[in-house]
Amino acid sequence: MAKFPVINLEKLNGERAATMDLIKDACENWGFFEVLNHGIPYEFMDRVESLTKEHYKKCMEQRFKELVASKALEGLQAEVTDMDWESTFYLRHLPESNMAEIPDLTDEHRKVMKEFALKLEKLAEELLDLFCENLGLEKGYLKKAFYGAKGPTFGTKVSNYPPCPTPDKIKGLRAHTDAGGIILLFQDPQVGGLQLLKDGEWVDVPPLRHSIVINLGDQLEVITNGKYKSVEHRVIAQTDGARMSIASFYNPGSDAVIYPAPALVEKEEEEEEEKKGLYPKFVFEEYMKLYGVLKFQAKEPRFEAMKAREATA
Repeated sequence: MAKFPVINLEKLNGERAATMDLIKDACENWGFFEVLNHGIPYEFMDRVESLTKEHYKKCMEQRFKELVASKALEGLQAEVTDMDWESTFYLRHLPESNMAEIPDLTDEHRKVMKEFALKLEKLAEELLDLFCENLGLEKGYLKKAFYGAKGPTFGTKVSNYPPCPTPDKIKGLRAHTDAGGIILLFQDPQVGGLQLLKDGEWVDVPPLRHSIVINLGDQLEVITNGKYKSVEHRVIAQTDGARMSIASFYNPGSDAVIYPAPALVEKEEEEEEEKKGLYPKFVFEEYMKLYGVLKFQAKEPRFEAMKAREATA
């Protein structure tokens, strides 16, 4: 099995061609990679981590224990397939922030998360431009494709995966692909559990201090006409240690119209006839409504359903 891709973005200065090749390979063959020297100061990431873990201990841990008791999840005998072993809350950044409405966050925590979101937004847009370069698209194409009337949608899911006594009976997070654009994950540097499906096998995404894990969502698969793929992934609950996960989703605006880039369609169709009309054209919000119902199922029927709607529109 090939080694999980870890890419040092600093090497874009000096070893650009080789680094761009690594990014290309990761996008085409993995749908996931980790980046280091990404421009977000490591001390700042340490602050985000300590505030997130403090907040969980103080405000979320007891609630999770009560949930486990109320749902009788403590000594599971049979497999649970309709729930996840995770404690979460969501922050919205774009088009409008909900940071002020989140209860229990200290002023410092709000300020730090706001700053973190800005840094991640910048990194997401830099990566999208690197993808454009590799795909032969004009600079800014993907960012523009994500823009609705109010720009992109950007939000963060803050999760903790507490120790689980029965990890064989319940997943930390069930297998799924991500619906959106590009996902930037700051994960626990010590406690693992995230896995992706590659060539029919589950592969660990290694915890690596100060890295940001990048994965590609369904919308990038559509826009690249299947050149890049969104990949199924899951979180395995652990018996020891709580795992922190801060996943930020840089997605299209709700009214953005998503479709394969014409330049890539022409190129693909010259090479492979069966690629013709493979992906639909749709409004992102419509796709998200469907995803809300079918998140933990295969993505292909979602694409087919959107294609059927397109045909009758």
